[in-house]
Amino acid sequence: MTEKKVTSDMVINDVIHRYPWTLPVFHRLKVDSCCGGARTIAEMVKAHGLKLDEVLTELEAAAEASQS
Repeated sequence: MTEKKVTSDMVINDVIHRYPWTLPVFHRLKVDSCCGGARTIAEMVKAHGLKLDEVLTELEAAAEASQS
C-alpha cells in the first residue's frame, strides 16, 4: 500500500507549500490559504460541509501531480 501524501490532520498551508498543485483545489473549494491556511484539512472540511474522503482523494491526486 502506498503511503498517503495528504492526510486530514495536515495543515493547509503545509500541504500547499509541499505540494503546490494542491493550491487550485483549495481555490476551487473556496478555501482561503491566507487566513484559513492555519487549519487542518479536517477542520476545513467540517467548516465547509464537505466530504473528507472526496477532498482527500482530490488533494492526493494533485499532490502526486506536484511531484511528477
